[in-house]
Amino acid sequence: MNPPSLPPISRRRRRTDKLMRGFLALGTGIALIPLILIVYYLLHKGLSSWTSGGFFTTDPNGNFFGNPGGIRSAIFGSLEIVGLASAIAIPIGIGVALYLTEYGKDTRYASVIRYFVDVMTGVPSIMFGLFIYIVLVISKAGGVGFTAWKGAIAISLLMLPIVIRSAEVVLLLVPSGLREAALALGAPRWQVIRRVVLPTALPGLVTGSLLAVARGMGETAPLLFTVSVAFGLTGNLNAQMNTLPLQIFGDITSPRTAVTDRAWGAALTLVTLVLILNVVARAIARRSRMA
Repeated sequence: MNPPSLPPISRRRRRTDKLMRGFLALGTGIALIPLILIVYYLLHKGLSSWTSGGFFTTDPNGNFFGNPGGIRSAIFGSLEIVGLASAIAIPIGIGVALYLTEYGKDTRYASVIRYFVDVMTGVPSIMFGLFIYIVLVISKAGGVGFTAWKGAIAISLLMLPIVIRSAEVVLLLVPSGLREAALALGAPRWQVIRRVVLPTALPGLVTGSLLAVARGMGETAPLLFTVSVAFGLTGNLNAQMNTLPLQIFGDITSPRTAVTDRAWGAALTLVTLVLILNVVARAIARRSRMA
């Protein structure tokens, strides 16, 4: 017996479908316009700085006349501060996510933690900088005021809710059957977490952590209140340090064309670093799905 044929789609429904598809395409195009303009201006104004001599190999020199220097100290300073912030936020964030998924689950205490994590996600980044400024900078913790490690703590507070939320989602995707099978073999819960849960969720944890790092890389407001600005290259985290966001913030208001050009080149460098981190995170996530 032949199955009954479906009724034909009416012309009115076809026209409505085409109209809605057109509206969606138009909305997508409008949303892409700012992104295209930003990328265009960055490439148009920043590539010339990249090709200038010493842009990536020299430090800002503060000279009002002549060559203003490059952004070497800003690049290394950003990498050092974000690296320290990642070392703080990623282990703590994954640990909190493990508690929420493996131990707390639906308890009231876990619900309170999730609530405050959601609140931290919506807090403006400048508030983290003000908090560290009041608690650590004014009190001169460590014997000095503005330091790189205080900026790293502010950035880690910004990254922490992102790591917690992304890690919790990934850990919840680990099948419960894997945990139950390991527990049935007599393994204690901490070994189940170490040898089963974490290796299974590792690609997703790396992806979420890289997205948090990309978010922290471009933040300026927390660093304004905690790090200040230093032109020279330094590896001392207990001193002032230059970063790409602060370099851009200071250069873009300069009346000198050479300095504003350096700001565009630094902005293109920062966007490129963030883009690389996002591409790596996407590649890891795609590889995980394929596996």
